[in-house]
Parts: sequence; C-alpha cells; structure tokens
Amino acid sequence: MPGTLDSLLSDGGHFGQILIRKRGEGFVLCHRNDESKNDFETFRRADDAIGIARYDDAGNYRPLKTAPNLRRGWRLEVVDLNELRRALDYFYPGRLAVLDAWKKNRLTITPLRETLDRQSGMYRVAAKISDEQANEVVGKICRSDSGCLRTILWTRDKNATVPSTKLPPEKFDPARDQTGRAEKAIPLLCREICSLLLNECRKVVKGETDE
Repeated sequence: MPGTLDSLLSDGGHFGQILIRKRGEGFVLCHRNDESKNDFETFRRADDAIGIARYDDAGNYRPLKTAPNLRRGWRLEVVDLNELRRALDYFYPGRLAVLDAWKKNRLTITPLRETLDRQSGMYRVAAKISDEQANEVVGKICRSDSGCLRTILWTRDKNATVPSTKLPPEKFDPARDQTGRAEKAIPLLCREICSLLLNECRKVVKGETDE
C-alpha cells in the first residue's frame, strides 16, 4: 500500500478535494481550493482528519465522505508516508485499498443489478427498480459536481450497460479529475453502489421521492 501511494504521489498531489505536498520526510495536506491561502487551522495528527471530514462548511454532517463538500480552512501536517496513508483513509475510507487492488488487477467489481438482487429485508424491493428509473437515480446521486467524487467502475448489469446516460463519459474514466479541475489526480474508485444509492433506489420503487 505505501508503495502504491508513493508512486501515485510522484505523478501528482491531488486526491479528491485534498492537495498533498511533501515537506521533508513528512507531508502537508489542505483543501485544493486553499492552495494559495495562508490562514489555516493547523492539525498535526492523522486522527484529526476524522473531525475535519465530519462536517461541511455550513456545519452539516457529511454521511458520504466522497461527496464534493469537504470543508475548507484547515491544514494537516503528518510526519511520514504511513501517517499520510492513515489520514487519507480517514478522509476517504477504503479508497486506498480499492485503488491498490485495482492497480494489481485484483479488484472485484459488482454490477448494480447484482448488488440489488442480493438485498434482503427492507431493501429487497430495490431490485424492482426499472432501467429507466435506475438511469435517472444514478445520474442524480452520482454526479461529481454535487453527489460523489468517485469514478464509477461498475456497470448497470452483466451486459456492461452504462450505469447512467445522464452522466458524462469522464465519470467512468479513472484518468479524469472528478473535481472538474482537469489536473492529474489520484482517483477515488467506486467498485459497487453505496448504501446511499441503494436507499435511493428503494425509495424510488416505494414512491417516496419525486422520481
């Protein structure tokens, strides 16, 4: 894992909305929109990333850590690559492990329909969502500018149908920066649908949304 991260950092210091800069043996992290800012609240422990990532600028809780609403105005200093990995795991849980598996061609990717079909209990009904409804829901929930910064690797079904025609092609391209900056960035990869999208599918089938 450290080797994968180290090699990727040599190609650029952007991970989601985070800017990473090497300083001596350690690293300094801040929001990418704060690159030229000097007025920071400074933190020095990897664990501090938990609190930084918990709320957005308005103080609202962030249930999806890969949403494009990471708060600004902070700087996190860590002492080495291991602490950097820990901090990034707190900012974007599980994304480094997924990236490492993908780089080694060991990543299991699950189509939306397969994930829905294996649900039980209150989520079983989500499997009844139509293709048209799924197209709309994925296009709404997963869009990078307001929903999620992950790059989608999964398909809608085993026929490799695109998850949503409402999303641009770059949403499925790990080489593209999902923040819209067109900079080289370490991708946040998505191998299967998240619980938020699953719940939205359930709500659509139940008629609990405007969809």
